Amino acid sequence: MSTTNDTVLAGALVLMAGAIVGAGVALLFAPQSGKRTRRDLTRISRKVKEQAADAVEEFSETVHDMVDSVSDKAADLLDKGKDLALSAKKDVLKTIEEGQAKLEKDKLRLAKLLG
Repeated sequence: MSTTNDTVLAGALVLMAGAIVGAGVALLFAPQSGKRTRRDLTRISRKVKEQAADAVEEFSETVHDMVDSVSDKAADLLDKGKDLALSAKKDVLKTIEEGQAKLEKDKLRLAKLLG
């Protein structure tokens, strides 16, 4: 799932960069004055800067959310592991106690049989 999101994000960024470069080339070859072209390039560069800042912020938020999610899942797994270990420990102790009780019972029975 994360690889798909990364691929989509990378594709969107490449598409946006291609559109920006294409627009810049079109402006450079358009039949208009240099002053107007420079003004258009300045305007476009501001838009690109804003879009890039938005993309970086969105990417940062996505990464932050993913880190939080992974952290929460890791904490849950750790808690489940602790619970399982505690349960297994209780089961082992119970089995040992039952074994000791059975041995004690068999020892008493054997002692009665022998004398």
